Amino acid sequence: MEAAMGLMRRIPPKHSEAALSALLSLLPDHSSDLLSQVDQPLQVLCDVDSGKEFILCEYNRDADSYRSPWSNKYHPALEDGPYPSPELRKLEIEANDVFAIYRDQYYEGGISSVYMWEDENEGFVACFLIKKDGSKTAHGRRGYLQEGAWDAIHVIEVGPEEEGTARYCLTSTVMLSLTTKDESSGTFNLSGSIRRQMNMDLSVAEGHLCNMGKMIEEMEGKLRNSLDQVYFGKTKEMVCTLRPPSELVQTRLPDS
Repeated sequence: MEAAMGLMRRIPPKHSEAALSALLSLLPDHSSDLLSQVDQPLQVLCDVDSGKEFILCEYNRDADSYRSPWSNKYHPALEDGPYPSPELRKLEIEANDVFAIYRDQYYEGGISSVYMWEDENEGFVACFLIKKDGSKTAHGRRGYLQEGAWDAIHVIEVGPEEEGTARYCLTSTVMLSLTTKDESSGTFNLSGSIRRQMNMDLSVAEGHLCNMGKMIEEMEGKLRNSLDQVYFGKTKEMVCTLRPPSELVQTRLPDS
């Protein structure tokens, strides 16, 4: 199992689905652990009742059906699927509306979904998802890339309230893949994933949604900086070392 997880951490996100399928066939006894611990690129489905797209993941899945956060119905239809309590469903609706605004302001488009459910410790768990397709054929506003995707998964465990405070445990995963194609540089592909955790005890005076939003905003800032330093920074350093810019080469040449 340890070797399988190490392998999945090194697999590019766009190949993770095929790799996971192969591991499930090789390690059927660890299928539940693999499915719960391995994050895959997010898939999207259209809710025919609301006319909106929603994101598919393990947190809104039951059997082969997925619950939409917009209509609160399973697609395909499922009679005995689990649903959040009325109180939690109300918070889920509000979270989807607020997170859609956050997604539009920070990502300039894309698709977002929020799912919530009760846990065993008298608290609840919330999953915030964002998928942004940045390719030229996507419906995003920029589309500078030949191919590109940003998948963000934020899972927050909220403990029961004690003296006006609650404990929040956030686990965030970002999967990034991009491909550029230019006549001068050819085709270039970069992909990878990063995961971080954050624990905080916060007052619930302003509400759970406000606290969760602040944590996600702070975490995404840290993840963007890490990706910029680790993936883009190191890649730029290696490329410039192997193929220094022409103007730099000219300055190093001795005078004739």
